[in-house]
Amino acid sequence: MRSTNMALTHVDRVATTVQESATATLSPVAASWRRSMVYYGLDPARRSPTRRLSGPELDRAREKNGNLLEVARPSLERLYQTAGTAGCCVVLTDAEGVILQANSTAADRHHFAEWGLAEGAIWNEANEGTNGIGTCIAEKRPVVIFQNEHFRAQNIAMSCMGAPIYDPSGEIIAVLDVSNCRKDLTHSFAQVLGSVVTESARSVESELFQRAFQGARIIVAEGHGSSGVALLAVDEDDLVIGATRHARRRLGLSGEILQAMPSLHEVMAGLRTSQDRGRVEKGEIRRALLRRRGNVSAAARDLGISRATMYRRMNQLGILSEN
Repeated sequence: MRSTNMALTHVDRVATTVQESATATLSPVAASWRRSMVYYGLDPARRSPTRRLSGPELDRAREKNGNLLEVARPSLERLYQTAGTAGCCVVLTDAEGVILQANSTAADRHHFAEWGLAEGAIWNEANEGTNGIGTCIAEKRPVVIFQNEHFRAQNIAMSCMGAPIYDPSGEIIAVLDVSNCRKDLTHSFAQVLGSVVTESARSVESELFQRAFQGARIIVAEGHGSSGVALLAVDEDDLVIGATRHARRRLGLSGEILQAMPSLHEVMAGLRTSQDRGRVEKGEIRRALLRRRGNVSAAARDLGISRATMYRRMNQLGILSEN
Protein backbone atom coordinates (compact mmCIF):
# COMPACT_ATOMS: atom_id res chain seq x y z
CA MET A 1 0.00 0.00 0.00
CA ARG A 2 2.83 2.40 0.87
CA SER A 3 4.56 1.88 -2.49
CA THR A 4 1.24 2.43 -4.28
CA ASN A 5 0.70 5.71 -2.43
CA MET A 6 4.23 6.81 -3.23
CA ALA A 7 3.66 6.06 -6.91
CA LEU A 8 0.40 8.04 -6.96
CA THR A 9 2.09 10.97 -5.22
CA HIS A 10 4.92 10.86 -7.73
CA VAL A 11 2.54 10.82 -10.70
CA ASP A 12 0.69 13.86 -9.33
CA ARG A 13 4.00 15.65 -8.74
CA VAL A 14 5.20 15.02 -12.28
CA ALA A 15 1.91 16.13 -13.81
CA THR A 16 1.76 19.29 -11.69
CA THR A 17 5.37 20.19 -12.46
CA VAL A 18 4.85 19.77 -16.20
CA GLN A 19 1.64 21.83 -16.15
CA GLU A 20 3.22 24.64 -14.16
CA SER A 21 6.45 24.64 -16.15
CA ALA A 22 5.06 25.86 -19.47
CA THR A 23 6.24 29.44 -18.87
CA ALA A 24 8.76 28.83 -16.10
CA THR A 25 12.52 28.41 -16.18
CA LEU A 26 12.97 24.66 -15.94
CA SER A 27 15.40 22.67 -13.89
CA PRO A 28 17.10 19.88 -15.86
CA VAL A 29 14.81 17.28 -14.27
CA ALA A 30 11.64 19.32 -14.88
CA ALA A 31 12.73 19.93 -18.48
CA SER A 32 13.18 16.19 -18.95
CA TRP A 33 9.78 15.47 -17.38
CA ARG A 34 8.24 17.94 -19.81
CA ARG A 35 9.96 16.31 -22.79
CA SER A 36 8.80 12.91 -21.59
CA MET A 37 5.17 13.93 -21.25
CA VAL A 38 4.70 16.58 -23.94
CA TYR A 39 7.04 15.50 -26.73
CA TYR A 40 7.13 11.74 -26.23
CA GLY A 41 3.57 11.37 -24.96
CA LEU A 42 4.57 9.15 -22.03
CA ASP A 43 2.40 8.53 -18.97
CA PRO A 44 4.30 8.39 -15.64
CA ALA A 45 1.66 6.05 -14.21
CA ARG A 46 1.83 3.48 -17.01
CA ARG A 47 3.51 0.23 -15.99
CA SER A 48 5.15 -1.80 -18.75
CA PRO A 49 8.32 -3.81 -19.27
CA THR A 50 11.37 -2.06 -20.68
CA ARG A 51 11.57 -2.46 -24.46
CA ARG A 52 14.35 -4.78 -25.60
CA LEU A 53 16.06 -5.65 -28.84
CA SER A 54 15.77 -9.16 -30.17
CA GLY A 55 18.81 -11.41 -29.93
CA PRO A 56 19.91 -10.82 -33.55
CA GLU A 57 19.34 -7.06 -33.19
CA LEU A 58 21.51 -6.97 -30.07
CA ASP A 59 24.22 -8.98 -31.83
CA ARG A 60 24.28 -6.42 -34.64
CA ALA A 61 24.42 -3.52 -32.19
CA ARG A 62 27.32 -5.12 -30.33
CA GLU A 63 29.14 -5.88 -33.59
CA LYS A 64 28.70 -2.27 -34.73
CA ASN A 65 30.20 -1.08 -31.45
CA GLY A 66 32.93 -3.69 -31.21
CA ASN A 67 35.76 -1.16 -30.93
CA LEU A 68 33.92 0.71 -28.18
CA LEU A 69 33.32 -2.48 -26.20
CA GLU A 70 36.96 -3.50 -26.51
CA VAL A 71 38.30 -0.11 -25.43
CA ALA A 72 35.79 0.26 -22.59
CA ARG A 73 36.33 -3.21 -21.10
CA PRO A 74 39.12 -2.26 -18.63
CA SER A 75 37.22 0.81 -17.39
CA LEU A 76 34.03 -1.24 -17.01
CA GLU A 77 35.90 -3.84 -14.99
CA ARG A 78 37.50 -1.21 -12.72
CA LEU A 79 34.15 0.50 -12.22
CA TYR A 80 32.48 -2.82 -11.46
CA GLN A 81 35.16 -3.64 -8.88
CA THR A 82 34.43 -0.29 -7.22
CA ALA A 83 30.63 -0.25 -7.37
CA GLY A 84 29.49 -3.82 -8.04
CA THR A 85 29.91 -5.03 -4.48
CA ALA A 86 27.94 -2.00 -3.28
CA GLY A 87 24.84 -3.34 -5.02
CA CYS A 88 25.25 -1.46 -8.29
CA CYS A 89 24.83 -2.46 -11.92
CA VAL A 90 27.43 -1.05 -14.34
CA VAL A 91 26.19 -0.67 -17.91
CA LEU A 92 27.50 0.60 -21.22
CA THR A 93 24.99 1.70 -23.86
CA ASP A 94 25.22 2.87 -27.44
CA ALA A 95 24.19 6.35 -28.59
CA GLU A 96 20.54 5.24 -28.74
CA GLY A 97 20.44 4.08 -25.12
CA VAL A 98 20.61 0.35 -25.90
CA ILE A 99 22.47 -1.54 -23.17
CA LEU A 100 25.39 -3.32 -24.83
CA GLN A 101 26.93 -4.69 -21.66
CA ALA A 102 25.66 -4.99 -18.08
CA ASN A 103 27.83 -6.04 -15.13
CA SER A 104 26.45 -6.92 -11.70
CA THR A 105 27.02 -9.57 -9.08
CA ALA A 106 25.46 -12.98 -9.63
CA ALA A 107 23.19 -12.39 -6.63
CA ASP A 108 21.93 -9.07 -8.05
CA ARG A 109 21.75 -9.94 -11.76
CA HIS A 110 18.21 -11.32 -11.78
CA HIS A 111 17.00 -8.43 -9.65
CA PHE A 112 18.44 -5.84 -12.05
CA ALA A 113 17.06 -7.73 -15.04
CA GLU A 114 13.58 -7.38 -13.54
CA TRP A 115 14.17 -3.63 -13.41
CA GLY A 116 15.09 -3.67 -17.10
CA LEU A 117 18.81 -3.25 -16.58
CA ALA A 118 19.92 -6.02 -18.91
CA GLU A 119 21.68 -6.27 -22.25
CA GLY A 120 19.42 -5.27 -25.12
CA ALA A 121 17.14 -3.04 -23.01
CA ILE A 122 16.43 0.40 -24.51
CA TRP A 123 16.76 3.28 -22.03
CA ASN A 124 16.36 6.42 -24.12
CA GLU A 125 13.94 9.15 -23.01
CA ALA A 126 11.47 8.35 -25.77
CA ASN A 127 10.87 4.94 -24.18
CA GLU A 128 11.53 5.39 -20.47
CA GLY A 129 11.29 9.13 -19.86
CA THR A 130 13.72 10.75 -17.45
CA ASN A 131 16.52 8.35 -16.47
CA GLY A 132 20.29 8.35 -16.10
CA ILE A 133 20.96 7.00 -19.59
CA GLY A 134 18.32 8.67 -21.75
CA THR A 135 18.59 12.06 -20.06
CA CYS A 136 22.37 11.92 -20.32
CA ILE A 137 21.98 11.46 -24.09
CA ALA A 138 19.39 14.24 -24.34
CA GLU A 139 21.37 16.71 -22.20
CA LYS A 140 24.79 15.66 -23.56
CA ARG A 141 26.31 15.91 -20.11
CA PRO A 142 26.79 13.78 -16.97
CA VAL A 143 23.60 13.41 -14.93
CA VAL A 144 22.49 11.93 -11.61
CA ILE A 145 18.82 10.93 -11.61
CA PHE A 146 18.07 10.11 -7.99
CA GLN A 147 15.08 7.91 -7.20
CA ASN A 148 11.91 10.02 -7.62
CA GLU A 149 13.58 12.25 -10.18
CA HIS A 150 12.78 9.49 -12.67
CA PHE A 151 9.72 10.11 -14.86
CA ARG A 152 7.99 6.75 -14.60
CA ALA A 153 6.61 5.82 -11.20
CA GLN A 154 7.79 2.24 -11.63
CA ASN A 155 11.42 3.48 -11.73
CA ILE A 156 11.51 5.70 -8.63
CA ALA A 157 13.27 3.11 -6.48
CA MET A 158 16.34 3.42 -8.72
CA SER A 159 19.16 5.93 -8.75
CA CYS A 160 21.11 6.23 -12.01
CA MET A 161 24.42 8.00 -12.61
CA GLY A 162 25.27 8.41 -16.30
CA ALA A 163 28.08 10.08 -18.25
CA PRO A 164 28.42 10.51 -22.03
CA ILE A 165 31.32 9.18 -24.09
CA TYR A 166 32.22 11.05 -27.29
CA ASP A 167 33.91 9.58 -30.33
CA PRO A 168 37.04 11.14 -31.91
CA SER A 169 34.87 13.33 -34.16
CA GLY A 170 33.05 14.83 -31.19
CA GLU A 171 29.76 12.92 -31.53
CA ILE A 172 28.18 11.08 -28.63
CA ILE A 173 28.81 7.37 -29.07
CA ALA A 174 27.86 5.84 -25.73
CA VAL A 175 26.77 6.30 -22.13
CA LEU A 176 28.47 4.77 -19.12
CA ASP A 177 25.99 4.31 -16.29
CA VAL A 178 25.90 2.97 -12.76
CA SER A 179 22.45 2.18 -11.34
CA ASN A 180 21.49 1.31 -7.78
CA CYS A 181 18.15 0.16 -6.37
CA ARG A 182 19.01 0.21 -2.66
CA LYS A 183 16.69 2.29 -0.46
CA ASP A 184 19.55 3.36 1.81
CA LEU A 185 21.51 5.07 -0.99
CA THR A 186 21.91 8.74 -0.11
CA HIS A 187 21.87 11.59 -2.60
CA SER A 188 25.37 12.65 -1.56
CA PHE A 189 26.77 9.17 -2.22
CA ALA A 190 24.98 9.08 -5.56
CA GLN A 191 26.83 12.30 -6.44
CA VAL A 192 30.13 10.65 -5.49
CA LEU A 193 29.31 7.66 -7.68
CA GLY A 194 28.42 10.08 -10.47
CA SER A 195 31.89 11.63 -10.28
CA VAL A 196 33.51 8.20 -10.49
CA VAL A 197 31.36 7.30 -13.51
CA THR A 198 32.31 10.56 -15.24
CA GLU A 199 36.03 9.94 -14.69
CA SER A 200 35.67 6.43 -16.11
CA ALA A 201 33.76 7.71 -19.15
CA ARG A 202 36.51 10.26 -19.84
CA SER A 203 39.13 7.55 -19.60
CA VAL A 204 37.27 5.56 -22.29
CA GLU A 205 36.89 8.68 -24.44
CA SER A 206 40.61 9.42 -24.19
CA GLU A 207 41.53 5.86 -25.14
CA LEU A 208 39.17 5.93 -28.14
CA PHE A 209 40.78 9.15 -29.32
CA GLN A 210 44.34 7.86 -28.96
CA ARG A 211 43.46 4.63 -30.74
CA ALA A 212 41.94 6.62 -33.62
CA PHE A 213 45.17 8.60 -34.03
CA GLN A 214 47.83 5.97 -33.46
CA GLY A 215 51.23 7.28 -34.43
CA ALA A 216 50.28 10.92 -33.86
CA ARG A 217 51.49 13.02 -30.96
CA ILE A 218 48.72 13.48 -28.40
CA ILE A 219 48.80 16.87 -26.72
CA VAL A 220 46.90 17.85 -23.61
CA ALA A 221 45.04 21.04 -24.55
CA GLU A 222 43.85 23.87 -22.37
CA GLY A 223 40.89 22.94 -20.21
CA HIS A 224 41.74 19.25 -19.91
CA GLY A 225 40.86 17.74 -16.55
CA SER A 226 37.83 18.02 -14.31
CA SER A 227 35.76 19.81 -16.96
CA GLY A 228 36.37 17.34 -19.80
CA VAL A 229 38.76 15.56 -22.14
CA ALA A 230 40.73 18.13 -24.16
CA LEU A 231 43.23 16.37 -26.42
CA LEU A 232 44.79 17.25 -29.77
CA ALA A 233 46.33 14.84 -32.28
CA VAL A 234 49.33 16.34 -34.10
CA ASP A 235 51.26 14.80 -37.00
CA GLU A 236 55.02 14.89 -37.68
CA ASP A 237 54.67 18.31 -39.35
CA ASP A 238 52.97 19.83 -36.29
CA LEU A 239 49.63 19.92 -38.07
CA VAL A 240 46.54 19.31 -35.93
CA ILE A 241 44.72 16.33 -37.41
CA GLY A 242 42.25 15.63 -34.61
CA ALA A 243 40.66 17.11 -31.49
CA THR A 244 38.27 15.81 -28.87
CA ARG A 245 34.87 17.43 -28.45
CA HIS A 246 35.99 19.39 -25.38
CA ALA A 247 39.16 20.59 -27.12
CA ARG A 248 37.11 21.72 -30.12
CA ARG A 249 34.83 23.74 -27.90
CA ARG A 250 37.64 25.22 -25.80
CA LEU A 251 39.81 26.15 -28.80
CA GLY A 252 37.08 27.06 -31.27
CA LEU A 253 37.89 24.25 -33.70
CA SER A 254 35.09 23.45 -36.13
CA GLY A 255 35.07 20.42 -38.40
CA GLU A 256 35.97 22.66 -41.33
CA ILE A 257 39.00 24.07 -39.52
CA LEU A 258 40.24 20.60 -38.65
CA GLN A 259 39.77 19.40 -42.23
CA ALA A 260 42.19 22.16 -43.29
CA MET A 261 44.76 20.72 -40.82
CA PRO A 262 45.88 23.94 -39.11
CA SER A 263 49.31 24.11 -37.53
CA LEU A 264 49.60 23.62 -33.80
CA HIS A 265 50.97 27.15 -33.59
CA GLU A 266 47.87 28.54 -35.31
CA VAL A 267 45.57 26.63 -32.98
CA MET A 268 47.34 27.78 -29.85
CA ALA A 269 47.98 31.37 -30.98
CA GLY A 270 46.20 33.95 -28.89
CA LEU A 271 45.49 31.54 -26.04
CA ARG A 272 48.79 31.83 -24.20
CA THR A 273 52.49 32.08 -24.96
CA SER A 274 54.56 28.94 -25.41
CA GLN A 275 56.18 29.55 -22.03
CA ASP A 276 52.80 29.91 -20.34
CA ARG A 277 51.56 26.70 -21.97
CA GLY A 278 54.56 24.80 -20.68
CA ARG A 279 54.17 26.27 -17.19
CA VAL A 280 50.48 25.36 -16.98
CA GLU A 281 51.00 21.87 -18.43
CA LYS A 282 53.93 21.29 -16.08
CA GLY A 283 51.74 22.27 -13.16
CA GLU A 284 48.94 19.92 -14.29
CA ILE A 285 51.36 17.02 -14.63
CA ARG A 286 53.03 17.68 -11.29
CA ARG A 287 49.66 17.88 -9.51
CA ALA A 288 48.59 14.60 -11.13
CA LEU A 289 51.82 12.95 -9.96
CA LEU A 290 51.37 14.29 -6.45
CA ARG A 291 47.81 12.98 -6.28
CA ARG A 292 49.07 9.55 -7.36
CA ARG A 293 52.19 9.68 -5.16
CA GLY A 294 54.53 9.56 -8.12
CA ASN A 295 52.80 6.71 -9.97
CA VAL A 296 53.32 7.74 -13.59
CA SER A 297 50.87 5.23 -15.08
CA ALA A 298 48.04 6.26 -12.73
CA ALA A 299 48.75 9.98 -13.25
CA ALA A 300 48.71 9.47 -17.04
CA ARG A 301 45.29 7.78 -16.78
CA ASP A 302 43.96 10.73 -14.78
CA LEU A 303 45.17 13.11 -17.49
CA GLY A 304 43.75 10.93 -20.25
CA ILE A 305 47.08 10.32 -22.00
CA SER A 306 49.22 7.25 -22.56
CA ARG A 307 52.14 6.32 -20.32
CA ALA A 308 54.57 6.91 -23.21
CA THR A 309 53.13 10.39 -23.85
CA MET A 310 53.36 11.15 -20.14
CA TYR A 311 57.05 10.24 -20.02
CA ARG A 312 57.74 12.26 -23.18
CA ARG A 313 56.07 15.37 -21.76
CA MET A 314 57.80 14.92 -18.40
CA ASN A 315 61.15 14.76 -20.20
CA GLN A 316 60.34 17.84 -22.29
CA LEU A 317 59.24 19.80 -19.24
CA GLY A 318 62.11 18.66 -17.04
CA ILE A 319 59.96 16.72 -14.56
CA LEU A 320 61.84 13.92 -12.83
CA SER A 321 60.27 10.74 -11.50
CA GLU A 322 61.73 7.82 -9.58
CA ASN A 323 59.07 5.40 -10.94
